[in-house]
Amino acid sequence: MTIELDATDWKILKELQADGRLTNVELARRAGLSAPPCLRRVRALEDAGIIRGYRAMLDGKLLGFEITCFAMVQLSSQAGQDLAQFESYIRSWSIVRECWSLSGDIDFLLKCVARDLHSFQKLVLDLTALPNVRNVRTALTVAHVKDSPLIPLETMR
Repeated sequence: MTIELDATDWKILKELQADGRLTNVELARRAGLSAPPCLRRVRALEDAGIIRGYRAMLDGKLLGFEITCFAMVQLSSQAGQDLAQFESYIRSWSIVRECWSLSGDIDFLLKCVARDLHSFQKLVLDLTALPNVRNVRTALTVAHVKDSPLIPLETMR
């Protein structure tokens, strides 16, 4: 299902991306609508898959996850079955929060969280022990410099 977005839809998306907890009444006010048509537009954006969901943003450090790291994984084979097998392993690991398939020298980029250095080291050992993994390079984060919503809506419309 495709949806033609107008300026009001873009405004709704911008407001929801900034604060997904807005009430429909407040969202409607900010978008210049009454509540019922605003809700219909939000539902249409959800049905079209443009709005994929809502979630709380948690502070990992306050919850005991001291380490955020990135792992760059190179596989020995990029055959479809080998890629699918690696992806299946990664989907089952809760420590891996994001996984991106890349083109170029690195096949996958993983964003991971760990409670401590021991957990991080176990992640590296587990990754390198997976079938078809040729090389794993990791980088521990030092500081979180920017955390913007996923889509730069201010550049649209």
